[in-house]
Amino acid sequence: MGSQLALKSRIASTGSLEKIFNAQEMIASSHIAKARSVALNAKPYADAIFDAVQAVVAHSHITHPIVRKEEDNPKVAVLALTSDRGMAGAYTSSIIRETEDLLARLDADGKQPQLYVYGRRGVTYYKYRNRDIADTWEGDTDKPGVEVAEAISNALMSAYMKSAAEGGVSELYIVYTEFINMVVQKVRVLRMLPVEIVEAPRDFGPDIPDQPDSDEVRPLYTFEPSLEKVLDTILPKYIQSRIHECLLEAAASETACRQNAMHTATENARNLIDSLTRKLNASRQASITQELTEIIGSADALNTKEE
Repeated sequence: MGSQLALKSRIASTGSLEKIFNAQEMIASSHIAKARSVALNAKPYADAIFDAVQAVVAHSHITHPIVRKEEDNPKVAVLALTSDRGMAGAYTSSIIRETEDLLARLDADGKQPQLYVYGRRGVTYYKYRNRDIADTWEGDTDKPGVEVAEAISNALMSAYMKSAAEGGVSELYIVYTEFINMVVQKVRVLRMLPVEIVEAPRDFGPDIPDQPDSDEVRPLYTFEPSLEKVLDTILPKYIQSRIHECLLEAAASETACRQNAMHTATENARNLIDSLTRKLNASRQASITQELTEIIGSADALNTKEE
């Protein structure tokens, strides 16, 4: 009987967990469509401003901070986008693992990374391990607004524009999860600043490898009122748009990870309930068989005694 009581208790507790997992899955399912739509709708605008910045820096010989910073400053900023809530599978742990790898690579290169963390789970992780954190933000990681993107971009912009003597940084990195589809979400490391100039290759046919187009005539640009003022205006908008895009992608990825994790947890809970139910039935059947055997044995003993 003790075994049956234990099995009944486990079945009841697992049933309660199954209801919680199913509810979380339904909530995530109701949010994922909007999160995915917002992330995909914001991507063309962020890509457009990124292409515009690359076009400007690629066609101009400039020394603006948007393309280069002082070389003797080893400090760099790393922003990790984690989640506020759990029940999202390996979402936060993947971000933390990639962030740790990036910090290790920067340390090996002689850099001095300064860590910025968005999301309660990441903040708790690094504070528990007594890791120095330059700044933190929490709240609404599954549906971030423009306000938090502006706050993060202002903090990183301020750190980047400071000189080395004032404690400024020379590079900005962001670690986030890119939303590819409902099943695949990929952790990425993006260097926001300085902007990396990527030469577009030319297609010379299947037998000749792609080569940079050095002979192509590039368009000339004129800047009003001046190149520096144009770039000074573009730089904060560029940083905020890139951070906002990463926040939206991370939010869609978090919701998708939570839906997938809760779906798997619900199925596992149901399978466990089925397994425990079979064990309970087997235990109950064995108990009944034992009781019948004892009754029949007792009846046989009485009959033998009377004879």
